[in-house]
Amino acid sequence: MLSFNKIQELSRHFKLVFIVIGAAIVIVSTLFTNNLAKSLALEERKKIELWAEATRQFIVADETSDIDFILKIIEGNTTIPVIIVDKNDVLIQSRNFKKPISNGDKFSKKEIARLKSKNPPIEVKLDDDIQYIYYDDSLLLKKLYYYPYIQLGVISVFLLIAFLAFSSTKKAEQNRVWVGLSKETAHQLGTPISSLLAWVDILKTRHNEDKLIGEMAKDVNRLRIIAERFSKIGSSPDLQIVSLNEALENAVNYINNRSSQKIAIQCHFHDENPLFVKLNIPLFEWVIENLCKNAIDAMDGIGKIDISVTEKEKEVIIDVKDTGKGIEKNKFKTIFTPGFTTKKRGWGLGLSLAKRIIEEYHGGKIFVKQSELQVGTIFRICLKM
Repeated sequence: MLSFNKIQELSRHFKLVFIVIGAAIVIVSTLFTNNLAKSLALEERKKIELWAEATRQFIVADETSDIDFILKIIEGNTTIPVIIVDKNDVLIQSRNFKKPISNGDKFSKKEIARLKSKNPPIEVKLDDDIQYIYYDDSLLLKKLYYYPYIQLGVISVFLLIAFLAFSSTKKAEQNRVWVGLSKETAHQLGTPISSLLAWVDILKTRHNEDKLIGEMAKDVNRLRIIAERFSKIGSSPDLQIVSLNEALENAVNYINNRSSQKIAIQCHFHDENPLFVKLNIPLFEWVIENLCKNAIDAMDGIGKIDISVTEKEKEVIIDVKDTGKGIEKNKFKTIFTPGFTTKKRGWGLGLSLAKRIIEEYHGGKIFVKQSELQVGTIFRICLKM
């Protein structure tokens, strides 16, 4: 059975292949259209050369000339804009141009100057004079030139819409799975926890002086809090204005009491005055505990975790820094994906749930601020004051 990380890697490969195929289709289509446009441009050049010869024949026509045939060729050009000028660039005749009602001379001079740089002129040699024909691309040829870019734009928009639709659908499906799993876990834990609490109360009445029963009671109560956390996933949490300092210290004390003495976890507050923010304490403490547990795993049970709190404008910034193995830069975002894990054991839900708790429930942000392999990682949480 494929692991989640392998599935993610295959998914990225499929996306890359899909993008490459799409790009190849666009490139091939663009090259084909450009070749077609060049061929059409050559055909239009031949038509204008024929039209120029017909114009010359019309000017020097005599009794033996087939005027009807010549006129048919001249009038047959209904798509290619042309201008005939003398050797001094004075307009003689134009065809297939929409001249403005006013400033006609100015328009003609502007078009002559433009067409000079557009296509090479065609000379019409007369007996005692010479004229020049300048021409523009037909409307069809212009459309053909712009078609690849329009096609690229349409394909890009389509791919963007498809990607957004797929991502939102996938995310919604993942959310339903995780919410259902969390609530079912809380439901399943509810009955045995209630029984354990009742048994602890009975033991307290019979062995009131036994300190181990008190510790047992703390752990059972902890299970109750964990079940409560799971039950809140997918529901609108109750946020209350509380002391951030106190919430962090409670979470750190819990981890400190249950981790090796080789692990040092400290909180650093840049201001002695407590900071007050809107929090759901059980869920927020879960996030801090999860970050600390991940850091302890990354440090193989030996190292230091520093939690620093600073104020910036209307935000509170919490940095959780460890001295662990570090995270590769290309995985800064992937680690928050449900199911992603670098551990041999675990479901890879901790960081994804932490992201959901901070961003969706508390309106904040959580991300990897900095990480260096074999040096350590800094996770940053931003919360509104």
